[in-house]
Amino acid sequence: MQFKHPEVLYFLALLLVPILVHLFQLQRFVKVPFTNVAFLQKLVLQTRKSSRIKKWLILATRMLLLTALIFAFAQPYFSNQRLDEKQHFFIYLDNSLSTNAVGEKGNLLPVATQEIIENITEKTSYSLLTNNHFYSRKTASELKEKLLKTTTTAKKSNLASVFLKMTSEHKSATSPTKNIVISDFQNIKREEIDNAPEHTFFVKLVPEQKSNISIDSVFVEDTGGSNMSVHAILKNQGTTKNNIPIAIYNNNKLLNKQTVAIEENETTEITFSVVKTPVFLGKIDINFNDMYAFDNSFYFTINTAKKINVLAIGESNSFLQRIYTEEEFNFTSSSVQNVNYNLIDKQHLIVLNELKNIPETLLKSLESYTKKGGSLVVIPSKESILSSYNTFFNTLGVGELLSQRNDSLKITSIHYSHPLLKDVFEKKVTNFQYPYVKTSFNTAFNNASTIVSFENKQGFIKQIDLPNAAMYWVAAPLQKDNSNFTNSPLIVPVFYNIGKQGLQLSELYYTINKQNTIDIDEGLGKDEVLRIASDKDSFIPLQQTFQNKTRITTKDQPLVAGFYQIQEQNEVLRSVAFNYDKSESLLDFLSFSETDGIKIATSVKNTLENINNENKIRWLWKWFLGLAIVSLFLEILILKFFKP
Repeated sequence: MQFKHPEVLYFLALLLVPILVHLFQLQRFVKVPFTNVAFLQKLVLQTRKSSRIKKWLILATRMLLLTALIFAFAQPYFSNQRLDEKQHFFIYLDNSLSTNAVGEKGNLLPVATQEIIENITEKTSYSLLTNNHFYSRKTASELKEKLLKTTTTAKKSNLASVFLKMTSEHKSATSPTKNIVISDFQNIKREEIDNAPEHTFFVKLVPEQKSNISIDSVFVEDTGGSNMSVHAILKNQGTTKNNIPIAIYNNNKLLNKQTVAIEENETTEITFSVVKTPVFLGKIDINFNDMYAFDNSFYFTINTAKKINVLAIGESNSFLQRIYTEEEFNFTSSSVQNVNYNLIDKQHLIVLNELKNIPETLLKSLESYTKKGGSLVVIPSKESILSSYNTFFNTLGVGELLSQRNDSLKITSIHYSHPLLKDVFEKKVTNFQYPYVKTSFNTAFNNASTIVSFENKQGFIKQIDLPNAAMYWVAAPLQKDNSNFTNSPLIVPVFYNIGKQGLQLSELYYTINKQNTIDIDEGLGKDEVLRIASDKDSFIPLQQTFQNKTRITTKDQPLVAGFYQIQEQNEVLRSVAFNYDKSESLLDFLSFSETDGIKIATSVKNTLENINNENKIRWLWKWFLGLAIVSLFLEILILKFFKP
C-alpha cells in the first residue's frame, strides 16, 4: 500500500490524546446514604464494571474513527508504480507495405492504429517508432495526432535496429518503460526476437487471406525487326488461379491483354510482343483481388541506348574487340606512341594492355582522368618495368608492384559475392576448365577486393577503389603464349561488366529502398543540379559530377512505385522506373510454434488493456472513509443502547 500524502500519517501521533484522556479521567462517585448497605455495595460494583466496558468500547470506536479519517486524508492506493512516477511506453508500429493486408477487423495498420488511440492515457508518455518516423516522449493527445497521419511506407526496419533504438531510449528515460512491438513479423526469424529488451510485449497482426499473386520481374528481348518481346515472371503463393487478366501499357496506353492460369505455389512466364519506340514507359498490370494490391503493377522503362566509350592502349587486343561490340560500346584501340590525348577525358573506360612502361605524359593524363571519375584496367606485360609501374601506382596512391613470378598457376576461384559478378551466375560453378598463367606479378594494393583468384589464394583480377573511380588489376599478361584465359568463358562477363561499370546506364527498373546508381552521360556546370520528378513528387538526389558524366545515387527516395524523370531544369534527360521490393510480397511470417518461451498476442487492444491494468491505481481512501462512518455509527449505538 502506498500513499499520495504520506505526511498526513504523522497525525496518528494525536491518537495518544484520547487514550490519555480515557486513562486519566477519574470520575468521582457521589455518596448517597441508604438503609440497605449490603445491596448498595453490590450495585456499586456492578455499575463500575459496566461503565468501564462502555468507556473502552467508546475509546475503540473513536480511535478507529480518527485512524480511518487520517488514512483517508493520506489517500492510500495499490499500484505497481508510485503515483508521482509517470509511466512510459515505447511502441514500435510496423507500417511496411505488407501491413495493408486485410485482417479480421479490417486493414491491419488502420485497425492497430485505432486500437492504440482508444487505449492510451494522459498519465503516460509515449515514444512511437515507425519504419519512417520516430516521435519521442509524446503525450496521449500528441501521439493520437501522429498516429492518425501514419500510413504504409516502402521503408523497412529490421528488429535489431528497433531493439537498439529501444535500448537507447531506456538509457535516457527517467521512468520505467514498457516496450510494445506491433508487426506482422514478415520475413522475421525466431532468433531475431531473442534480443528484445526486458518488458517487451509482442503483438502479431494476422492477415485473413493466405494467397497472393505478384509480378516478380520483367526482362526484354530484342527479336529483331520492329518488334520486341517483353517477358514478365509471375509468382503465385497459395491456391491455383485461373483466368487472371494481365495487360501491358506504354505510357498508360493499352497495348496488349491476356489471361493466365498459374498453379499452386508456382511461377510462370508471360510474353508480350510490342512495337519498338525510342522511349518506352512500360507498365504491366494484374487485375485480381488478392492479399496485396501493391505488387499487382510493375513499371519499367526503355530509353534510347547510350554507348560506352572504351579506349585500349597497348598491344594487340582482339579479345577486347569481341567483348566491346558496336551495339553497346564505342571501342577505340591505339598504340602507346599514337595515343590521342584529347580523347582520354571523353572515355568511360581505358584499358592499358601490356605496356612495358608508362610514359610520363600518359601517366599525368591518366592521373587527371581517374580524378575525374574515369575507370581503368591495367594488364601488365611480361617485360613490364616495375619501377615505371610503381611510379604510376604511387601517383594514384594504390600500392605497389612487388615482383614477377615465373611459375605456372591455375585460376581456380570465382568470388561470386563481388558486386561485379552480381547476378552473372545462376549457381556456383565447380567443374569448369581451370585457365592458367605462366608468368604473373605479386602486388601489395590498398583498398583492393578480389574478383578472381589463383589456386594459391592470391588475386588474379582485383578491383582497387580510387577516390572517384575504380582501377582493375589483372595479375598476368593475357597473350596466348602466357595464358589461355582469353579462351575461358569467364573473360566475357568480367570484362563486359567492367565496361558497363564505366557508365552505369539506366536499367529497366530499380528497386525502392535499395541503393541505386545511375550515370547520366553529361557533365554539369558548377551551379547546375539534377532532380528526379514524377507527376506527384520531386527530389534532388545525391549526385557527383565528373568530366564526362554525372553519377546519381538514390536510396531513401523515392518511396512510391512508378515512373520518374531525371531532369536538368525543365529538360528531361532520362526516364526511369521504380518498383517495390519483392520481399514485401512474400507470405513468410513468424509462426506461433516458433516462439516457444515468448508470448505473442494477436490483439493490440487486449495487450494495452492488460498493461494499463497492471499499472492501474486502486484508490483506498473511500474504504477508509466508509470505515470512519461505520465507527461513528457504532459509537452512537453504544451510547444509546448500552446502559451500565
